[in-house]
Amino acid sequence: MNQNKYLNSINDYTIKTTGLVLLLALLILSSCSKNNEDGSPKPPKGYWNETTLQIAAFFGTLELIDYKNTPVPEDIEQYNDIVYKTVDSTTLKLDVFHDENLSNSAPLLIFVHGGSWSGGDKKDYRLYMIPFARKGYITATVQYRLSDKVAFPGQLLDVNAAIRYLKKNASKYNIDASKIALIGGSAGAHLVLMSAYTKDIAAYNEVDESGVTAEVQAIVDIYGPTDLTTEYSRNKSSVIQLMGKSYSEAPELYKAASPLIYVTKDVPPTLIFQGTIDDLVPPSHSDELEKKLKENGVPVYYHKLKGWPHAMDVAVKVNEYCQFYMNQFFEEYIPIDKNEKK
Repeated sequence: MNQNKYLNSINDYTIKTTGLVLLLALLILSSCSKNNEDGSPKPPKGYWNETTLQIAAFFGTLELIDYKNTPVPEDIEQYNDIVYKTVDSTTLKLDVFHDENLSNSAPLLIFVHGGSWSGGDKKDYRLYMIPFARKGYITATVQYRLSDKVAFPGQLLDVNAAIRYLKKNASKYNIDASKIALIGGSAGAHLVLMSAYTKDIAAYNEVDESGVTAEVQAIVDIYGPTDLTTEYSRNKSSVIQLMGKSYSEAPELYKAASPLIYVTKDVPPTLIFQGTIDDLVPPSHSDELEKKLKENGVPVYYHKLKGWPHAMDVAVKVNEYCQFYMNQFFEEYIPIDKNEKK
């Protein structure tokens, strides 16, 4: 996620000649109904393209979240920088949050950050973790080795190790290990999809004598790449670095790293968010995933937000929309026990 992108490289002439017209259009759009008849929110009105979005940000009509500096309120108990794995002298860490008054077990939401597999930070998803911790969930966020340090499947092995660590230590953090959801954005979405959809692939799952697996009950995919074999994907520098080889050198490796090929009737229910003007992960990735999940009879909920780009959920209105439907999804598949609410 990179909100600074929206404020850079704005053409002065474009601003002067189209700014007022755009603002008028935005005011008209914002006056439209924001909710469906049942009270659920409609998708926030989007933009014609990246340029109009940049203009909106310039004029202050697009409210963005400072997700890099999300504070942790005093009523949230936090466990920071817990070492869950050491590999090649590298220590990998995770954070856990829950309401300070929580005393009984609760479902766990594990967030995996994006950043093209080469960047990002586990703190990036506090914009989701804090609100859901206040709702009564345990929330966690994990660090994984980046692609400049290790090629795929190193990142996937790390995420799975973090899941197993949290399940093994469930009692310490009041986690209900039978109710876990994985949530990821962009590269993080790719990793959570791979984790959930490949639970039976031995090469991706290093189960020890405890027998604890990385199996989870629900997945949230926020604009994640699902097929690394497409011409677009295999020519992306970030994908090539992740794979450690070009597509021509190892086509089977690119296929093996594509969540789409692992979809069966047994994969967890999946919630998808995708913007239609995403220029980093084409909407076709989410379209194809929804199609294949439906073909296999897997519960899938697809929110395709017209006129929104990659990293759309740093926009306040989009974030609120995503949180509403994520909450509905969690209540359906990993509900908090009413008798155990704080």
